[in-house]
Amino acid sequence: MIRTPLRPLARILRARERGENPDEIEAENRRLRHEAIQDKARRRAEGRLFLMAGCFILAFGTVGVRMGALASSEPTEPTAQVLSSQIISQRADITDRSGRVLATNLLTHSLYAHPQQMVDPVGAAQGLARIFPDLDVERLTRDFTGTRKFMWIKRKMSPEQMQAVHDLGEPGLLFGPREMRVYPNGHVASHILGGSGFGNEGVSSAEVLGVAGVEKAFDGWLRDPANNGAPLQLSIDLTVQSAMEEVLASGMEIMSAKGAAAILMEVKTGEILAMASLPDFDPNDRPRPLLTGDPSDSPLFNRAVQGQYELGSTFKLFPVAQALDLQIVNPNSGINTTTPMRIGKYRINDFHNYGAQMSVTDILVKSSNVGTVRIAQMLGVERQKDFLQKLGLFDPTPIEMVEAPTGKPLVPNRWPAVTAATVSFGHGIAASPLHLASAYATIANDGRRVRPTLIHRRTRPEGEQVLSPRASELAISMLRQVVVRGTARQAEVEGFEIAGKTGTADKPRPNGGYYKDRNVATFASVFPASDPEYVLIVTLDEPSVRRAGGGESRTAGMTAVPVAGQLVRRLAPLIGLEPKLDEKLPSFDARFQPRVEPKQGDGIKLVANQ
Repeated sequence: MIRTPLRPLARILRARERGENPDEIEAENRRLRHEAIQDKARRRAEGRLFLMAGCFILAFGTVGVRMGALASSEPTEPTAQVLSSQIISQRADITDRSGRVLATNLLTHSLYAHPQQMVDPVGAAQGLARIFPDLDVERLTRDFTGTRKFMWIKRKMSPEQMQAVHDLGEPGLLFGPREMRVYPNGHVASHILGGSGFGNEGVSSAEVLGVAGVEKAFDGWLRDPANNGAPLQLSIDLTVQSAMEEVLASGMEIMSAKGAAAILMEVKTGEILAMASLPDFDPNDRPRPLLTGDPSDSPLFNRAVQGQYELGSTFKLFPVAQALDLQIVNPNSGINTTTPMRIGKYRINDFHNYGAQMSVTDILVKSSNVGTVRIAQMLGVERQKDFLQKLGLFDPTPIEMVEAPTGKPLVPNRWPAVTAATVSFGHGIAASPLHLASAYATIANDGRRVRPTLIHRRTRPEGEQVLSPRASELAISMLRQVVVRGTARQAEVEGFEIAGKTGTADKPRPNGGYYKDRNVATFASVFPASDPEYVLIVTLDEPSVRRAGGGESRTAGMTAVPVAGQLVRRLAPLIGLEPKLDEKLPSFDARFQPRVEPKQGDGIKLVANQ
């Protein structure tokens, strides 16, 4: 900046020549300088004022626009978000096929302590022990009076318990909000749902993880935010499930059984409407698993899926159906049933001596071991194994439960003639009731493979054709005769055309051999027989019922069959199945001629070894 001098020499000299006062020149220049400084300061002040005014206008304009936007939007409850938290606590609901809630979330609180902030640690320990009887007052006292700075007291508690803790007035006891998994129906469908527990957790949130059942099988899906909270819809019907468990529990008590399982499944879709295993548990208070002993002694054990049982004579349908399909026999074919039958050093007997010959239908009706073995010999070992494998009896079921792989059937490594014989009537091979339900559904579904599922309306590829529709129809007609005049007469419920097969198998000893007074009784049924829609399996573990004339009976016809009949009476109205009171028994096609002799190498001829 160039400053103007106050006393310029040229002007001073000229002023003196004219006789003027030089001080006036200095005064004038000083005045002009002051005026310039004042003008500059004024302009600077005006610029600052304009800048401040612009800032105020922008700020108040932004606030006004935001207030206008909020006023025109829908009101919502504000939520606090912690960007640094990695815990996802939200979990989708689980519902039945009608949308009724089976599992949901409930906001609750956890209780934790900062012992260093406590005023009366001993009093706090005593107060908590009164509120929560399961807590150890001595241990709490040691923890509160020690060096610990943080400790969990309760992961979840009721509102009443929270208020009681609050009334203690202890500043070192603190609450943290979190979600917990709730099963509003208690024990109902407990084995299907499985249960849940806490994973990663903090004082203000916790991660809910599935620990068993569909909760664990679909854990990732249930926790996926991309699903926008959509529920997982199961195929089970809550009303049917509850009724099944009630009837099954009564039957288990009456039959003095150690355990029981039942499955009701749609033939066409494989969807399970109800599946029960007893004893059961409350998933809201899931018990600890057994670490020693027999796993089936634990209420957590799912007998329907994990149980590996020799299912006895219910397997007799399989060689009969396969022989019908291959046209080796027809329902009226005569089969040599001379007993006892010898295979090497082994003898095979029937429960009664049924004579030298029986029809294929009567072999099922009277449950002849010898007759079934004769038919299996006509098939041959390889064809027998191939058919059982196609029915899914060698692999775990594809049910959507983490327990499914543990229920893989126990299949013999070697398959000599005696194994082929015993497998034909359900001994020497162990499978779950769910495997049996799937196999019977396949036969009832015009011979097309059915795979069980717990998910409602899931699109799945059509199963392969395992059996011809004609053989399927004949097999179901023969099963109907078992109920009408055979070992399952107590399952007859007027109007519902129940067709089924009983099976009684002795339980194997851990060290080899079989118990004489312990067995598994099973009844596998299809109804209505004229147009199969449902498969019902009932299995009782170690049942025993007193006969009217004295003594005890452990056979399926006296134990599992009456329970199945009662289940049909109770469940049929709930699933919308109306009785057909003008039922006519199906007849067999006498023109369906058998091929008597098997091909070379297919099996053993029907001649009893002496």
